[in-house]
Amino acid sequence: MIAHKREFGLGLGMMAAFLVVLVLMFTPLFKGHNGLEYLDDLYNSISKGSAYYIPAAKEEAAQFAGNRIEVNLEMNSPEQAKQSVDLFMKSGAMVNADGSSLHVSGDLGRILENALEDADKMYYNEGQAVTAKYGGDERRVLYNWWTAFKEMEKSLKKQKKFKEAKVVDLASKKAVETAYNYYGIAPQSITDEIGVVIFSLIFYVLYTLWYGFGIMFMFEGWGMQLSH
Repeated sequence: MIAHKREFGLGLGMMAAFLVVLVLMFTPLFKGHNGLEYLDDLYNSISKGSAYYIPAAKEEAAQFAGNRIEVNLEMNSPEQAKQSVDLFMKSGAMVNADGSSLHVSGDLGRILENALEDADKMYYNEGQAVTAKYGGDERRVLYNWWTAFKEMEKSLKKQKKFKEAKVVDLASKKAVETAYNYYGIAPQSITDEIGVVIFSLIFYVLYTLWYGFGIMFMFEGWGMQLSH
């Protein structure tokens, strides 16, 4: 039996309102997207807008112009090795392929410059330019750069060229990897949507509290109370 009808009715009404809002959140009311999808896209866009480190990576890479390196790279497969040859050839490097292995000799500054140009194109969703450059899938190009840089870093460390390895790791993580992960998302500053961001954060807190109080009032209406 219900011990306190007023509290139970209040809790039941709050839960009913909670469910109505929940249904609306999963309804495609925002240009064909539901509320969760819209906010997910928004925060991804804002996150991308604050993750543009390519100019800084280019500045670091420019310091290694004229720095000749010679590295051995073990790619994931002979096919990937074959695809990656063109990456280094267009960087002015000499490349010898043997199965899944690559032997690369060239100017580290030019190699980094070429990779960062590709990453920059992908960051701004200009994948067609990368495809036209290499004749293959644009995401595959960046993945091949990422794999090659991972192997290059290992090879340079074995040669005790730690400064060179560090700049390769920087280009890989801050440029190539970032551009790959955010490809297809339009970058946006948080100030452009500050009103929506503040509303969504306040709404999340209030919506959670609304659910909690609704449950609490329903249990109190049933006569259940927390005690020490």
